[in-house]
Amino acid sequence: MARKLSNSDFDEALKQIQETYTIIAPKRFEKRGRFSDTDLIRYDKISQLKEIEWKEKSNFSPKEVVFPITQTLFNFTEDKFCEPKLKGKPVLVFMRACDINGFRRLDEIYLNNGENPDYYYKRLRERIKIVLFECEQSFTNCFCVSMKSNTTDEYDLALKFGEKEISLDVKDNSLSKYFDDFGSENDYIPKFIEDNEVKVTLPKIEEMPKEIFSHKFWDEYTQRCIACGRCNTTCTTCTCHTTTDIFYDDNPNAGERRRTWAACHIDEFSLMAGGHDFRENNGSRMRFKTMHKIYDYNKRFGEHMCIGCGRCDDNCPEYISFSNCINKLNNIL
Repeated sequence: MARKLSNSDFDEALKQIQETYTIIAPKRFEKRGRFSDTDLIRYDKISQLKEIEWKEKSNFSPKEVVFPITQTLFNFTEDKFCEPKLKGKPVLVFMRACDINGFRRLDEIYLNNGENPDYYYKRLRERIKIVLFECEQSFTNCFCVSMKSNTTDEYDLALKFGEKEISLDVKDNSLSKYFDDFGSENDYIPKFIEDNEVKVTLPKIEEMPKEIFSHKFWDEYTQRCIACGRCNTTCTTCTCHTTTDIFYDDNPNAGERRRTWAACHIDEFSLMAGGHDFRENNGSRMRFKTMHKIYDYNKRFGEHMCIGCGRCDDNCPEYISFSNCINKLNNIL
């Protein structure tokens, strides 16, 4: 079902939707950016159209909806344990095509990477419906076309924002009822970015020699990277975490097990019992991330893990470009 409606009608529809769903979308937080007098755009709860930031790329990805920064897996006492109950409503989350493709990568890792799906991810994933919103233009550092993540049909609702009206395509019948009383039918079909200023040439995985893993090329990143982890935490498809048992002060035999974001660039992530670290310098960490994004994952699942959103380049304080890294690696081969 395709329809066109005014922005005010869309707001009325949002009011009805909020009776059933929590709505998550890119939202602007003024003066909270990484530099002085800059804004932060991240995913958060919204209730009105004017709160949705659709003209600029968000600094962070929407993956927190299904993969929280910190998540309690279960609580325990001396003689029993129990998992926390899910609270709140199902979620309607607004995403661009690249992030929707990123969610498919998350699904592969947590749902299809072995015999048993990740229970904690699955129960959150089953509660969300996806709203695709069009990119009007390619943003700085985007290379989604090179990564083939610029298009998708995996959405429940698609829409195109406008200054005065919105066009939408409803694929999920359960969402149609919210728009039936507004606007008029049209022939809207989502359009996608067809070209980026940044272009990446990906090396062929069958031509990847084992010597590349010890190539001096990675030494550059030992010097430049400061292992802050910004590239990991802003990435849609980084899935690594650590688990910790937290014991309560009032009863040291009771507590909870949590999993928390962790990543290959962050200190002590690869530290083993006995003090051995497989990746002691930052260049080896960059190598691990790069090869995982464009080699290891592809060998297992048949597509690259990186979606080309460019957030790693946007947020790196040392101005390290991941797209340049891939291109330079390809030139070496």
